[in-house]
Amino acid sequence: MRKAIFITVRTGSTRLPEKALLKINERSTIELVIDRAKRSKKAQIVVLCTTESKNDDILCEIAKENGIFFFRGSAEDKLMRWKGAAEKYDVEFFVTSDGDDLLCDPELIDLAFEQYERSGADFIEGKNVPCGGFTYGIKVSALNKVCEIKDSTDTEMMWVYFTDTGLFKTEMLQNIPKVLQRPEIRMTLDYDDDLNFFKVIFNHFADNPAFTLRDVVKYLDENPDVIKINQYLQERFLDNQRSKTKLVLKKEVKE
Repeated sequence: MRKAIFITVRTGSTRLPEKALLKINERSTIELVIDRAKRSKKAQIVVLCTTESKNDDILCEIAKENGIFFFRGSAEDKLMRWKGAAEKYDVEFFVTSDGDDLLCDPELIDLAFEQYERSGADFIEGKNVPCGGFTYGIKVSALNKVCEIKDSTDTEMMWVYFTDTGLFKTEMLQNIPKVLQRPEIRMTLDYDDDLNFFKVIFNHFADNPAFTLRDVVKYLDENPDVIKINQYLQERFLDNQRSKTKLVLKKEVKE
């Protein structure tokens, strides 16, 4: 059984159309995510999880060109897409990395793998880090249970099935270095100014492609105006998430 990183992405974005294919310094944004995921020392496999839409053929080609695997599944039901990927690649535990998260951090990702090895947690979330630095770690047996009890195919905002049902061992990401405990920094790609923020970051580190999240935080502390480029968007982003978050369980589970 493997430990994996699942990169969740599709081209059908609405707020910033085809954002996964936008270029920064001649690299598509999804390739930047792949680059960082591949730096994990604990992941045994990296899988790009996309949809069966013909529009997402290009994402599968990018995955192959960048030496990672891919899986195609439901466009709407992210949980079932992950379930299919886990079955295909014999995965026991995975860390998710959204295609939006160009600075997903291999150090934080590996902390989640280490934590799972210690505790066997069903679900690990990291809130006290830059938005986009880390998302979730998920045990596949817990994912399978969620897929049994949910009564909706709209699972874009899926964490409530793990955190709000009382059925799973959930934990916050532990041992986060103090320097990375910076939740006020926004590092995810949803709007034009998010793209502008990332362009500044990647342009600054153009001569150092191996730069780390620690390097980024140091640079931002020295250049606080860069943080402000997209920081104002965070509340809009959270409001959008809250409006779409819902827990829909099968009747027998409620009873």
